[in-house]
Amino acid sequence: MSFSSDYGLSSSTSSTTMEGRKKAVMDQVRSELAYANLQEIVTKINEKCFAKCISKPGHSLENSEKQCVAKCMDRYMESWNIVSRAYLSRVQRESQLQGGSL
Repeated sequence: MSFSSDYGLSSSTSSTTMEGRKKAVMDQVRSELAYANLQEIVTKINEKCFAKCISKPGHSLENSEKQCVAKCMDRYMESWNIVSRAYLSRVQRESQLQGGSL
């Protein structure tokens, strides 16, 4: 006897359940990847902007340091967004080319 018939499940019900579980796992993986990317961006911004803008660390930031850090963060995020869009565009183009040739 099959698992489905042992538990009174039809094959369409177990298929639907498996698809739901698969989607949930994929959503969780996407969420964790997004979080890991965010952590990496924050770490890189901290490293790059601190090295560039903070010449003498102390208990507080001077106004010029605050402005430098703010501009550095903005530029880093803008650059990251441009690179990300270009990368996604390239992946989509390559995916379409591969899909068209199959």
